[in-house]
Amino acid sequence: STEFYINPEGAQGIPFSSLTGLGGLTNSEQQKGSGDVMSIYRARAFVRQTWGRGGEREAVASGQNQLAGSRDTNRTVLTVGNIAVGDIFDQNSYAHDARTQFTNWAFLTHGAYDFASDARGYTWGAALEYIKPDWVLRAGRFIEPRQSNNLPLNWNIFKSYGDQVEYERSYALGEQTGKWRALAFRNVAVMGNYSDALALANSTGTTAVLDTTRRNQTKVGAGFSLEQTLTKSTGFFARIAMHDGKSENYSFMQADRSISAGLVTSGQSWNRTEDKLGVALALHGLSSTHRAYLAAGGSDFTLGDGRLNYKSETIAETYYALKLGAYQQLSASFQWIKNPAYNADRGPVRVLGVRWHTEF
Repeated sequence: STEFYINPEGAQGIPFSSLTGLGGLTNSEQQKGSGDVMSIYRARAFVRQTWGRGGEREAVASGQNQLAGSRDTNRTVLTVGNIAVGDIFDQNSYAHDARTQFTNWAFLTHGAYDFASDARGYTWGAALEYIKPDWVLRAGRFIEPRQSNNLPLNWNIFKSYGDQVEYERSYALGEQTGKWRALAFRNVAVMGNYSDALALANSTGTTAVLDTTRRNQTKVGAGFSLEQTLTKSTGFFARIAMHDGKSENYSFMQADRSISAGLVTSGQSWNRTEDKLGVALALHGLSSTHRAYLAAGGSDFTLGDGRLNYKSETIAETYYALKLGAYQQLSASFQWIKNPAYNADRGPVRVLGVRWHTEF
């Protein structure tokens, strides 16, 4: 009941507009740390320990970072090592995997979930899950990078960390099943503060800059997500989240408030049962102090036009994934983004995408 996994990974790519000018970036596989030269690195190296607590035995199919076998429906699972927080938390069935589902960062998880990770999306830490057939309680602590949106991590897990706790509940409405998840998170790190940056700029007659205000701070936030089957071939998902919006977004996307929803259906109606068609909409917002900072000429990792005619950023995405045999998938996607970077003077932006995925 002890498993060890290690994932080598390679990434190469040049993002649109040098990965700036959007809150919800267009490609979740386009990492902050990639570039025009292929970079090979270790993505994951972790141990998973499972303690059976009885109940029925259930079969487990072979999958990514999952050996085939069987397990108790009542169990406790401890995961320790180098992973992505999203490997464990907010595991939404319809909008979570950029390699086979929606590609915009807005649908990878809660837009306002500033989870701990380096610039590639990975971190070190531990998570403990108590699993029952119809509910799960999980909690974890993971280390933050030394500086926002960078690769080097701060290994002092007692001074720079992200804590999260999530409760997941399964239910049935007639013949249709669903799950809801309630998430709370708390980050502690050396972060820039929007109000401090504005006050310093006003007193010195300079442009507001986050770098000069970095100090040890705490960020708290919460989110709620839902997934629900509507028919045998169609499912619905929705998410809503927010955090206090006082300090810079440290590891994920530039959003202090977020709401998203969408539908995913198989191609059963047109005799393509393995194909998938998805459509989703996301709305992102900023806190009042974050808006004031940008309006005063400040900039964040992906935001900053020198001024700001604020409007919420709206992202719509649709994709069609064509299954090609047992191991391949070819997808086409279209994204429409209104008020990119929360600025009503910009956009809308239209993005076409093609993705080929193979696994074996």
